Parts: sequence; structure tokens; C-alpha cells
Amino acid sequence: MNRLKAINRHFIREVLPKKCYKSRILTSIYYFLFDRSFSRELQTVLTGRVKHLEESQRLKSNYFLLVRNTHRIEKGLLMRPRKEIFGKEYLRETVDNFEGVWNASKNDKSNPQMKWFYDVLVEYFQVVNDKDDFIRKEKARFNHIINGDTKSMDGQAQVPSIPYHRVEENKTAISYDEFYRLCRQRRSVRWFLNRKVPRELIDQAILAANQSPSACNRQPYEFRIFDNPELVNQVVQIPMGTKGYGHSIPMLIVMVGNLDAYFDERDRHIIYIDASLASMSFMLALETMGLSSCSINWPDIEEKEKKMESFLKLEKFQRPIMCIGVGYPDPQGLVAYSEKRPLSQIRKFN
Repeated sequence: MNRLKAINRHFIREVLPKKCYKSRILTSIYYFLFDRSFSRELQTVLTGRVKHLEESQRLKSNYFLLVRNTHRIEKGLLMRPRKEIFGKEYLRETVDNFEGVWNASKNDKSNPQMKWFYDVLVEYFQVVNDKDDFIRKEKARFNHIINGDTKSMDGQAQVPSIPYHRVEENKTAISYDEFYRLCRQRRSVRWFLNRKVPRELIDQAILAANQSPSACNRQPYEFRIFDNPELVNQVVQIPMGTKGYGHSIPMLIVMVGNLDAYFDERDRHIIYIDASLASMSFMLALETMGLSSCSINWPDIEEKEKKMESFLKLEKFQRPIMCIGVGYPDPQGLVAYSEKRPLSQIRKFN
């Protein structure tokens, strides 16, 4: 019986794929009938898409859609030359969702994106050609939503959150050599001191990570942070790759991706790209404050996915992306040298 199972497993995992991979149809049949590796991703992507459509079309208060469209309007504002009319095809959708989000959150002074939504739309309606009937109607509707107040949100004189010119004197003085030293200094540390990590330092590092580029500025990720020793001990055992040193980690962070940020399957991989960009900035920021980190791989294994989903109480449209151990490095602990590939292997021009 065991031999029969082994033969069957060999056929499904090695023989059959070689017969199916050249055809999209056969590939789909293979993963539908013989290998359910992508079933969780399929459900997660579809759940996120349905939630996105529900909030944007029926509830008209989709925050991610408003972020995306505000960014699209910004790109129209900074174009050279700027068109007299732009953004018309998604303007009603934008004002609809601005109204829903604005009415729910306009008094939230802690969220700078509310001012950004407001300022960009104010600027748009000031510069776009409103001789167009549709644009004129949407402008009137927008002014009604904000009660005709086209000043800054809190009545104070502020720099508007709209496209601007970079000013040379405001640029950082950090040299390439210093930055390269920081990049070489940052290595995955697996031995940490038994010392509590101040939460305010983590917040500062996240603020730096928050400046990382993100597709349409949607930032479809969250930092789930654990510094309670009991909880750290539980979560650190879920991913693979922590054996032998997991007990040394004083703080563990799980990066979570939100697939409800997208209206279409085409964007399903962006949670991994954007979260990775933010994670790298986060880990570099930690180094500047005397903290070290260890990025922990998160392979797509159903058993692990279930455990993490349960532990984090994730929604069906959310997926764990990676884990990061954080702490003060133990100077007595060794760090892997991890020599990197030469430039010639990773770079090609044209």
C-alpha cells in the first residue's frame, strides 16, 4: 500500500506536470484535479475582490479605491503639459467614495490622508476646465459635500498636500558611501539580548517604511507586532526557519497583505511587492536606531497558513507575507557572512 501511494505521488508530482505545463488548459486542469496548492490564493483573491466591489459600488466608501483615484488625479495634475480635462472617466466614482469616507472620517485629525484627499480634489476642481457639464456637476456635488469650504480642513494656513517641486536645499546630506555601509551593516541577526524593544522605536521605523513606494499609493499591508513573551513564543513557532534560535527573539512582526485593496485579479501580487519594499525600509530604519532584524521566509504551506490565520484572526482576504524578528543584537552572537552575488550576475544594460 505504501509503495502504491509513493508511485501515485511520484506520478502526480513529477510525471503529470511534465505533460501539462505547456498548455494553459491542461495546467488549469492539473491544479484543479491533482494539486490544490493555489486554492487558498484563489479564494483570498476573490474574497478581496468582492469586498472591494461591495464597498466601492454599493456602499460607496472604499478607502483603497479613493486612495488609488486620488493618486491618479495627482498624476494628471503633474503631467507636462497638463490636459484641460482629465480624470473624467473615474471622477464620479471618486466623488462618490470621497463622500462616503469624508462623512465617516472628516474629523479624524490623526489621518493625514484625509487632508490629502481633500486638497487634491480642491486643486483638481480649481484647474480642470469646468465648462464640461459633467465636471461642473461633480464640482458642485463636491462643494456641497465639503459645504463649499475650499480652505484647508482645519482653517489653519498649511502647505497643501498636492504635487510640488522638489527643493534642493531640503534634500538629505546622506552620501552613497554612508548608505552603502548601512546596507552592508544590515544582516539577518539571530541572537538578541534579553532586552525589551521600545515600541516608540518600532513606530518610528514604521513611519520610515510608510514612505516606501506603493502601487497607486494603496499600501496594502499591515504590521502585526508581538512583544508579549508568551505570544512571541507562540507565533515564532509557526513559520519555518526559526528552529534553534526562535527563543532568542524578543519581538516578532508578521507582515499581512490586504487583497481587498484591488478590484481585479491582475493586482494580486502587489501585496508581496509593496510589503517587501516597506519591509526593507523598515529593517534599514531599525539599524539606524541600534536595533537588528531577521527576515523570516513564509512559504505557502496550507498547514502553516491555517495556523497563522487562526492566530492572527485574519479575514479571508488577508494573507501573511513574511515574519521579522526584531531586537537588540547580542554582540557575542555570530552573524552569517552571506556574501552576495557579483554585479555581473544581477545586472544587464538594455
